[in-house]
Amino acid sequence: MAINYYNEGVDMPQIEKSKITLWIKEVAASYGKRCGEISYIFCDDEKILEVNRQFLQHDYYTDIITFDYSAANTISGDLFISIDTVCTNAEQFSQEYVRELHRVIIHGILHLCGINDKGEGEREIMEAAEDKALSLIFE
Repeated sequence: MAINYYNEGVDMPQIEKSKITLWIKEVAASYGKRCGEISYIFCDDEKILEVNRQFLQHDYYTDIITFDYSAANTISGDLFISIDTVCTNAEQFSQEYVRELHRVIIHGILHLCGINDKGEGEREIMEAAEDKALSLIFE
């Protein structure tokens, strides 16, 4: 199984793919999951809006869209990340771009592991899980 990184309409982010891959596997394992086929597609706002409209019938920009193909304890999925929105969010929340990018990268994995963020109290659980995961890579 593999974790793959692609870019569409944007430059590939300057990330340490091998380090991120190990980090993702470590975080997944902490939830009793193993990684199957996972694809990250880094794109721009227009592409993520197109994906949001086409597949989710949502007419707005977002930082990440996660398509979950997981089965049993193996997580798999396609994760679209808008680099434009990651940049905007980093500025808006006074975060370093690299940290915000890693937050979004792991956010999708946490969704695949079963953590949600839409219901009451779920946002706080997701944020705590993101912070815990980020502490593993930003030591």
